[in-house]
Amino acid sequence: MKFFPPTPLTVEEINSVSSVWKARGMKPVLLAVMAAFAAWAVLLPVIPTAVLDAGGTETLAGLTTGVFMLATVLTQMATPALLRKFGFGLIMGLSSLLLGVPAFAYALGMEAGTVLTVSAIRGVGFGALTVAEAAVVAELVPRRLLGRATGTLGIMVGLSQMVGLPTGLALVNVIGYNAVYYIAAGVGLISLVACMFIPAVPQADRDELSVAHVHVPMWRLVFVPGMALMFVTSAYGAITNFLPAAMRDLDPAKGAALGGVMLGVMNFASMLSRYAAGQVMDRKGYPGSILIPCQFIAAGGVFLIALILLLDLPVWWMALAALIYGVGFGAVQNEALTLMFYRLPRSKSSEASAIWNIAFDGGTGLGSTMYGMLLTMVMFTPMFGLAAAVILIGVVITLLDRQLGKHRVVEVNNLSVRLKNVQPPRLYRRNGR
Repeated sequence: MKFFPPTPLTVEEINSVSSVWKARGMKPVLLAVMAAFAAWAVLLPVIPTAVLDAGGTETLAGLTTGVFMLATVLTQMATPALLRKFGFGLIMGLSSLLLGVPAFAYALGMEAGTVLTVSAIRGVGFGALTVAEAAVVAELVPRRLLGRATGTLGIMVGLSQMVGLPTGLALVNVIGYNAVYYIAAGVGLISLVACMFIPAVPQADRDELSVAHVHVPMWRLVFVPGMALMFVTSAYGAITNFLPAAMRDLDPAKGAALGGVMLGVMNFASMLSRYAAGQVMDRKGYPGSILIPCQFIAAGGVFLIALILLLDLPVWWMALAALIYGVGFGAVQNEALTLMFYRLPRSKSSEASAIWNIAFDGGTGLGSTMYGMLLTMVMFTPMFGLAAAVILIGVVITLLDRQLGKHRVVEVNNLSVRLKNVQPPRLYRRNGR
């Protein structure tokens, strides 16, 4: 079963692309991603609020997101195998369908059985989509443009979230819950249509690993970028859940509302820095060169949040902290993703995307849970201080990886090897190796 795909891409066509925007299939992929993430973001704050307004408990309201994320992570684990079997176009189309259309069912009521079932189905769609969209972008462009391609993807995701997150609740006050459900479902259908125009990509050589005499476990290749991302996103979970409440201590009247503004500042900075990190990667020819500095920047932003709360500084200082953390957070996202593509064979692109998404979503979920539990024992200031310290653990792991990194790359048909074949060698000389 296939959507009527356009002419399949060839390796020669991909390698001849001179710009991300000229890569055939990139525009429908980015449109599909924007529409699907908008369908997700519009309902993310709406559903828990709808549960409470319908007389449901806080536990049920929280479970709507918890069940959604559980289904997301479980689906991400299975998606690479599905992509190899059915291809990107079909999986992205079905995931868009599962993410958007079930939103119609929210209009049936906010009873536990209905709302949790719909959330689980939509989580399956979201999980498959997040893996497929990053993996297909890595296949549509030549490796010399991979950094810009992943950075562009980050901008599209960020724009969708910046527009969708505040729009959902704003529309509820004007047109009601049911109309918002219908809008989200309709936006999801836009993604479905866009997926029909994604061309088939060349299959990686399934015998590529047979020529390698060194067998390196996949976990060893992706462990460090995965941990770096997970530690940084654990702080993201703390910030998104508890910064507005913490700012209420600084300004009881406007703190919570300003907290939402700070989250917008953070996401905006993250979006831009993710693209900038991609440009750095393309210019240098290999990823990871700014990973450690950006881990320190992210930790510094969270430490500044703790310091502002400790010293009871004016609330506008929090904008600086959010900006600093956002810069580090966005760059670490792109560095981690491109490092995974860099270290794994081309046939493992979907696995790299899956591991990246699991690290991101898992770190966010663990951070929300752990720091929420910690707040039952301590105040906001030490909680954010600990969140910053946790990021520094990732720095230590990254430093150790650089010292022990001689065997961290599979030297067969992966990004490291192919970049050396398609670019001047002087661009890719790393520490004399």
